[in-house]
Formats: sequence, structure tokens, C-alpha cells
Amino acid sequence: MTTAPPAEAAKTAALLSPAPTSVPRPEAPAAPPVRRVPLAVSGLLGAALTAYVWSAHGAKPGVLLLLGLALGIALFHSRFGFTSAWRQLVAVGNGTGLRAHTLLLGTTATLFALLIGTKTGLFGSVPAPSGGPLGFGLLIGSFVFAVGMQLGGACASGTLFAVGSGQSSIVLTLGGFIVGATLAAWQFDLWKDLPSLEPVVMADHIGWFGSWAVTIVVLAAIALISRSVQARRNPPPIGPVPSARGAAARVPRGSWPLAVGALALAVLGAGVLLVSGGAWGVTSAFSLWGSELVRALGGHPESWSWWQQPGNKEMLAGPVLADKTSLTDIGIMIGAAVAAALGGTWTLHRGVPWRTATAAVLGGVLMGIGARLAGGCNIGAYLAGIASGSLHGWVWGGFALLGTWAGLRLRPLFGLGNPKPGDGVC
Repeated sequence: MTTAPPAEAAKTAALLSPAPTSVPRPEAPAAPPVRRVPLAVSGLLGAALTAYVWSAHGAKPGVLLLLGLALGIALFHSRFGFTSAWRQLVAVGNGTGLRAHTLLLGTTATLFALLIGTKTGLFGSVPAPSGGPLGFGLLIGSFVFAVGMQLGGACASGTLFAVGSGQSSIVLTLGGFIVGATLAAWQFDLWKDLPSLEPVVMADHIGWFGSWAVTIVVLAAIALISRSVQARRNPPPIGPVPSARGAAARVPRGSWPLAVGALALAVLGAGVLLVSGGAWGVTSAFSLWGSELVRALGGHPESWSWWQQPGNKEMLAGPVLADKTSLTDIGIMIGAAVAAALGGTWTLHRGVPWRTATAAVLGGVLMGIGARLAGGCNIGAYLAGIASGSLHGWVWGGFALLGTWAGLRLRPLFGLGNPKPGDGVC
């Protein structure tokens, strides 16, 4: 029997231990009592909408709505975010959120490789990777999106679950998001011919196993580097959120560890691929909702070049409650409302300061425009792209980090704070 040398054992123990922070993380406060009225309203809404979608449009849309509800619950209970994770990383070097991203990305990549590599799908769907072009639209769009999410206070998925939990300022962000995505669709002819290269999906060159292996190795390297950066900068810990006491109570009431949230989101995201044949996305629905509003006001969005593209034309022509992305988006908001009510934290915020409201709307508009230019958001481009082995997902993430750096410098103009090394939490 052999044992590792003491030095090697010490290195392994250090690697598996929590990354260092300047002070211990404070204990999470106890979760307030269940909010019974919001729980009843959101629960009945979810049940009624699921029953209607299932009866009017069939099992496939009904399952997608259920997946959206579960995504909303997982997002809220784990408070799984992209905006705050990148802000904490860039501002003070806390890579806890980024390492949760690597777990989400790696698990999703594994499930995607299994489903797409074996062509396993339900309801007659054939799972396909999410590959995007490499061009100026991707570079500009991901940068602008990241600036917007730092001003708006949430990413695409974060906007939905924050709205569901009753955060009024994020409702403004969602409104701006829809406006920006609709404006970009309306003006598609202005940016559709930006120079770009064809999508590069690694599986087309090295097979699905090779693509998966490269992705996992790169993600592991990112996780290790982020630990090293955090150890050097010794940042404040992430602030705790109200939590139910006891493991059994935390399942329905929260809060979940980030790792649990990452695994749950990966499984549910793979479920969307399995059912629909396409990866989980968020922002295409915002262009659809805005365009439907334009049509209701007497406009003709069907004449826009954006809605004449293959796939888009069918989306606009069909019912909103049969659209995959609309169903999961609506489900996320309702699911988050259920989770927030169960956790006792659902509340309707009032009195949003005017500078915060301005930043929320402006941030939403920038995210809507950026998502259209880049071909997706933190979910449809970053998560789905990297999990599919597409290089555009990696490029999106890199330029989003640059946009985060720029966004942090704009936040103080709107009275928004940034984490600082001397803070108790970040």
C-alpha cells in the first residue's frame, strides 16, 4: 500500500477546500415564513397555464412549460447568477460564481454530447448543437450585452427569475430588454451583413468525444486559475441569502448551494434539448413579444427582414404559447414566484430611485440589442455555445468579461455600487 507524500496530500487538501476569502462567510439568516397568498396565486397560475397549453397545443409545449417552471425554481433557490458572478470576479477576484459556471457548463456539455452524439430526442425531435458565426456582431453584441447586464442588474435568465420574485426594478429591465430586442429585429438590415466567419463546432472536426474532452479540460483550467486568483486577492465572501434550516426543508424552501443549482440547471437545460431538439434560450422570445405588441398596435412586423428569415417566420406566424422559448421564459417567471413564496422572500418592491430605474431600462435595452447582434445571451450563446463545443460560446464569454469591466465603471454614474476588497461581503 502506498500513500501520497505529505506535500502532495497537502496540495490535494488545499485544492478541495473552499477557496479563501478575507473573512468567513456570515451565517445565512433564517428564511421567513411561507408567503401563502403569492404561493397560491403563482401555483394556480402555473397549473392553469400548464393545463391550457397541454390541451390547446399538445404534450410537447406542455412539457416545455413544466421545464420552464422547474428552471425558475432552481434559478431562484440557488440564486444562480451570471451578472453578479462576473461582477464579483472582475471587481474583487472572487471566482466562486465563475467556478459554479464551469460546473454548469461541464455538466451541460456532457449531457449535450450524449444526446447530440446519439441523436436521442423526444416527440420526434433530433437534438442539434448551437453553433454561431464568428464575427463583429458577436464581438460587439456580447460586449454591449455585458455592459447592459451590469447596469440593468441581471442577465437574461436572472431578469426572468428576479421578475418572478417581485423585484420591481428588474421589471423595468425586462421592459427595456423587450424594447431593445425588438428594435434590433426591426433594424436587422443595418447589422445583418457585418463581417463574420462560419460557425466552428469542434465535434465536426474531432468528434463528440474529442469536443467534450477539450471542453472539460479548458473548464477545469479556468476553475483552477480562478482559485489561484482568488487566493492571491483574498476577496470578501459572497453574501448569504435567507435559508431554511435543515436539508429536507431546503429542498422546497431554499437556499440551495450553487453547485446544486448548477447540476439542476444542467439537467433541466438538457431536458429542453431532449424535448425540443434545440438548446435552452431566452431572448428570442423578447423579440417575439415586442413584435406582437407592435402588430397589436397596428404595425406590420411580418414585413421586417428579421421575421422573414428561416425559423423566425414560423415563430411569428405561430401562437406565442406554442413557442419553445416563450414557454420556458414564462415558466421561469412563474416558477421563481413559487420558489420565492415558498422561501418567504416574495415581495413587490416599491419606490425605485430614478437613477436605478434609468439604469434598469438602459441596461435592458442594451442587453436586447446585444443579444440580437451576438446571436444569443448568457444562456443561448454562452451556455449553449460552450456546451455544444462551438467556439462562438467561448468568444462570447471572453468579450462579456470585457463588457463587465466597462459596465462596472459606468455603474457609479447611476448610483450603483461595486464590490470592494474591504467589504464584509460582495
